[in-house]
Amino acid sequence: MESCSFRAATAPSPFPSAPSSSSSSPRAPCPIFRFPRPRKGRQIGVRRRASGFDAFPPLPGKVFVDEAIGAEYGEGFETFRMDGPLKVDVDYLNEKLQECFLQRIRHAMKPDEAFGLIFSWDNVIADTDSLKLNAWRQLALEEGKDIPSAAHVRKSILHGAADHVLRKVLYWAKEEAKMEKLKARLIELYYENLFKLDTPVEGLREWLDAVQTAGIPCAVASSLDRRCMIKALDRMALSKYFKAIVTDEDDMESIANRFLSAAMKLDRKPSKCVVFEDDPRGVTAAHNCTMMAVALIGAHPAYELVQADLAIAKYSELSVINLRRLFANKGISFMDLQKQIIEKSPPKRRLTVDTIF
Repeated sequence: MESCSFRAATAPSPFPSAPSSSSSSPRAPCPIFRFPRPRKGRQIGVRRRASGFDAFPPLPGKVFVDEAIGAEYGEGFETFRMDGPLKVDVDYLNEKLQECFLQRIRHAMKPDEAFGLIFSWDNVIADTDSLKLNAWRQLALEEGKDIPSAAHVRKSILHGAADHVLRKVLYWAKEEAKMEKLKARLIELYYENLFKLDTPVEGLREWLDAVQTAGIPCAVASSLDRRCMIKALDRMALSKYFKAIVTDEDDMESIANRFLSAAMKLDRKPSKCVVFEDDPRGVTAAHNCTMMAVALIGAHPAYELVQADLAIAKYSELSVINLRRLFANKGISFMDLQKQIIEKSPPKRRLTVDTIF
């Protein structure tokens, strides 16, 4: 008999509780944190701030970098097992993450539970464009600089790497030491603004309530540090909705690899997952992983998100039935009436009596 381990729909949350700080104890001098993990041969010290850094000092992460899309040819990443390294790619996960017998029976009765939802962090869960703009404006104010209001400058600030913006767009830094100092301060300002954020994207909480009622597992994928991600989700009261999270500690080298890691943690085949993204690069990464993509119009206009399987302006436009239709409407001739098979009832037989003379 085929064995199958079932996880209850109300699985315990993977998020550890944030440590509480006593307000009665006197505040110690503001220390400098040094992180043991080097990044490109350097260690960045970030000063703890009173706006939220007391419990969780942030790691630099990959906030202001231009990440690779990944999985262009179905490639994945390596994970390590007791018997050696294991190569995990799109085809491997689609083949190995098969439903067992009991799961097939359950999903036949509740088909929505067969899906997995993966939410990107930027502008899908939190309005990170505002956080980035505020960080750049605060940095400009501290440095006595001005940020041009041109459209291409704003686009570079929101979607470009900090090195490129500082050196080629704003021309604020030429020396490497100055560059590192401005980048460290920019990241610090971003996290300070992040820990003040307590409101998710409009309509997200109602949508997650509907998804949770339907029993669909959800994951969130981000390049933030895990502790910072947990604190931000707790502040917005969203931790209970996510069964898994993918963060900087997972060491994923591309957007697609984060999506594949989230599918593994949800125990769902990539071909049964739906990615919620706001960026055309994220939509491409989802399709490279054989996942469906739902794009949120806002940070990018609708004409830049035409590759998505579904584009919405807000979460209130969605219903759980839309997820089924994403997987049902396959093929370019789905609605072509000339190619649809029309079943006709057979003609009635006329009963006759043969008379032999």
